[in-house]
Amino acid sequence: MARDRAPRSIDELCELLAGELYIADRGLATSIYLALQLGRPLLLEGEAGVGKTEVAKVLAGGLGTELIRLQCYEGLDVNHAVYEWNYARQLLEIRLMEASGTLDREAAAAELFSEEFLVRRPVLRALQHGGRPPVLLIDELDRADEEFEGFLLEILSDFQVTIPELGTIRAEAPPIVIITSNRTRELHDALKRRCLYFWIDYPDYEKELSIVTAKVPAASRRLAEQVTGFVQELRLTALYKVAGVSETLDWIAALTALDRSELDARTVDETLGIVLKNQEDIRAVRGERVRAILDRVAHPGAAGA
Repeated sequence: MARDRAPRSIDELCELLAGELYIADRGLATSIYLALQLGRPLLLEGEAGVGKTEVAKVLAGGLGTELIRLQCYEGLDVNHAVYEWNYARQLLEIRLMEASGTLDREAAAAELFSEEFLVRRPVLRALQHGGRPPVLLIDELDRADEEFEGFLLEILSDFQVTIPELGTIRAEAPPIVIITSNRTRELHDALKRRCLYFWIDYPDYEKELSIVTAKVPAASRRLAEQVTGFVQELRLTALYKVAGVSETLDWIAALTALDRSELDARTVDETLGIVLKNQEDIRAVRGERVRAILDRVAHPGAAGA
């Protein structure tokens, strides 16, 4: 691989991720390593907030390369994802040609639809990078329409894109592609065949505690253990929206900002909206259930045992 800082083993990759404060289990590290070695896109699926997007961020940071992010949404099309023409500049150029009396239809068409007037969106930027290959993050692909997912097949198969006015543009060195999905809909098998795959699950108690202490070192050990145990217990509760690791980190950061060194029922009730983002869930947990969970996590580690 033409990457100066590319890891030469799975252990080295684990060290690289740990250096960026990302705690990855062996299975995820193996999938990332193989994606790098084989030059294949990596599709990461899992519930929201488990760290899928973060993989791309820390990988770019660890490899010392650019992160190019394409946030997917319903209605996303080629113009916003790959390229479009700078129509305002083209129109201005036509008016200048008319004013100078040099307007020639064929010559103008060739000039106006040249790379000078091309607006490069994330995918094209990733293909036409200069220097070290960037990390191209195609985030939450399941939110995009199926038509756009189909368009990605050419890019993921040959790392190329066809622009009618310019022809086919191929990447000299393929970008590192990370695709994430929250599985709000099933992605096509044709796309999955072009990718390596890994499902990121919610972490167990010990792993989440390691993430919390690494990401929020200012928090007291007791608070970190209690918050981790509390969130682990919440995930066993029938809720509309389960808290992810990102909510755990937001919560403990907020509690640390409030100078809390341990959890109590009043503090949990007052800050529950940081870890739960649904009013019905908050109502279901607040009060007696909060006190019951606090009783169970009074001895840190018990919830994850």
